[in-house]
Formats: sequence, C-alpha cells, structure tokens
Amino acid sequence: MIRDRDSKYTAAFDDVFTAEGIEVLRTPPRAPRANAYAERWVRTVRRECLDRMLIYNQRHLLAILEEYVAHYNDHRPHQARHQQPPNAADTPPPSVADLTAARVRRRKILNGLINEYSQAA
Repeated sequence: MIRDRDSKYTAAFDDVFTAEGIEVLRTPPRAPRANAYAERWVRTVRRECLDRMLIYNQRHLLAILEEYVAHYNDHRPHQARHQQPPNAADTPPPSVADLTAARVRRRKILNGLINEYSQAA
C-alpha cells in the first residue's frame, strides 16, 4: 500500500496492514507527484463533480462519490483507452450512427450535473 506521510497515519494504522502481510510504502517527503495516479483521480473527481456541488454531510458525499465512480468506470471516455471506459470490454468502438435517423436517450447523473447518452432501441 502506498500512502503519504500525513500525521493522521499512526504506527497503529501501519500495523494493521503489516499484520495482514501488506507492505506499507510511504511517499517521499514534499513530493506530491510521487503518487500520480491518486493525485490525478482526486483532481478529476473534484473538477468534474465535487467543486460543482454543495455537500451536506458524509452520507451525502458517499452517495455522490458512489454514483460518480460508477459513471467514471462504466461510461466516461478515457483518452488512454481510445475513448472507452475502464470497465468496457476490449472491443472496438461501435460504428458511427446517423443521428438524423437514430434516437438518442439521455440519462441524468448526479441530478443532471453529468449526462450520459446512448442510442435508444
């Protein structure tokens, strides 16, 4: 497990993981880029979701993050995966549809903050 050197992580925190056989690695001091994947995730979820909403309490935050994570992994395009979401099968993207003849369905995510579009049957 990779973690930063924040004082909230006590020796007891590390002991729990060590007892399970998990090696705890601490990032170097004053190196915010040491855990680039986590930093990128935090920046994305803040920019696309949390900075645009008023969070009432922890329960509300967890509900919002759960819905956003489902969108992020199942629908949101990722440039490194050729515009496919992480949970998509490794199949080529569908052919381009003629939108003058096709019906498009919109699904609101996070009360309309994000919209997902798909072709209606």
